[in-house]
Amino acid sequence: MLRLPEFEYHRPDTLEEAAGLLADYGPAAVPIAGGTDILPKMKRKQVRPEAVVSLAGIAGAAGISPAGDGLEIGGQATLERVATHGTVQDRYQALAEAAGAVATPSIRRMGTIAGNLCQDPRCDKYDRPLDWRESVGYCWKAPGPDGYPPGDVTEEEVPCRTAPGTGRCWANYSSDTAPALIALGAEVRLVGDDGERILPLADLFIDSGLDPLAKDHHELLAEITLPPANGMQSTYRKFAPRESFDFPEVGVAVSVEQDDDGIVRDAAIVFTAVGSRPLVAEVAGEKLIGERPTADLLEAVGDRASRGTRPMDNTAVHPTYRKQVGGVYTTRALESLLTLA
Repeated sequence: MLRLPEFEYHRPDTLEEAAGLLADYGPAAVPIAGGTDILPKMKRKQVRPEAVVSLAGIAGAAGISPAGDGLEIGGQATLERVATHGTVQDRYQALAEAAGAVATPSIRRMGTIAGNLCQDPRCDKYDRPLDWRESVGYCWKAPGPDGYPPGDVTEEEVPCRTAPGTGRCWANYSSDTAPALIALGAEVRLVGDDGERILPLADLFIDSGLDPLAKDHHELLAEITLPPANGMQSTYRKFAPRESFDFPEVGVAVSVEQDDDGIVRDAAIVFTAVGSRPLVAEVAGEKLIGERPTADLLEAVGDRASRGTRPMDNTAVHPTYRKQVGGVYTTRALESLLTLA
C-alpha cells in the first residue's frame, strides 16, 4: 500500500492568504484543490512537501458566471460542473467535451479546472513508485527521494530517460481542457503574494517537462475568462487506450468561424499530449482562413497539423501512431464543424 508522507495542513480562507503561505514556505509547500494529481505523486514519493495548502475553503472560487458576453469560470470549479454547465455546452462545446473527457465521473467531481490546467507533466519513466524508479535509475525530473526538482544535479549525472543527451526533460503535458481553452481564446487571472496579473492562457505554458508553467510558485490560478463566442464553433477529440480513466495519448481542440458564404474567417487547432506544453498548430490553422473548405483541404490541414507535432516515447502508445492519430482527429474534428464546398 502506498501511504502519504507526513505534512502540515493549512486551509486558508482567501486566495491571497493561500498565496502568502506558499510564498512563506517556498518550494516546500504545494497547493491542493481536488487532489487528484498531487496526492498520487505524494504517495509515489515524487513530491515530498513539508506543507499542503488547501484551496477547498475559499469562498466564491468555484463559480461560473457571465462576464459581459463572455464567461468567467472560477479556478476551483469542478470539471463535472464545467462539463455540464448550460452556457459552456451551448457556446463553448470544445470545453464541455474536454472537461467531460477527463478520467472518470468520480475524479471529475473532485478535480478542478485550475488543477487540470496546472497538472504536472507525465512520463512512463517518472510516474512510478519510488522502488521502481530506484531499481531502473532516477530521471532528471526526480533524481532521488528528495530530488524534486533536481536542483544542482546535472543531466549528465541523471539523464532524461526518454531522450538521454538532449539536455532537457521531455515529460508529457496531458491536460484535456488546456487545448480547448486555448482554441477558444481564454485568459487567466493569477493571484500571488505580490498582487495579480492577467495573461492569455497560451502564455502560461513553457516547453519544459520540469517546470511547464510561466508563473511563480506562490501564484494561483484564480479565474478563467472566455471571450464571446460570436458564432464560433468548436470541438475536442481525444485518443486514449481506454475511453474512461486514461490520460490522452493525443488530444486536439478545434475552433472555427465560417461566414454565410462558407468562407472560414478564423480557425485554431491546438494539441495536447504531444509535448511538454500545449501545441498551437498555427500553420495548419492558417491554411483554412480565407478558404471555402473542401474534403481535400481538410485532409491536407490534418496532415500539416500532424507534421508539426513531436510526440516522444514516454507514454503507453508509440509516438509514430500518436502523430498519425493527431492528423486524423484534426480532419475529423473539422469535418464535424464546417460546411464543405
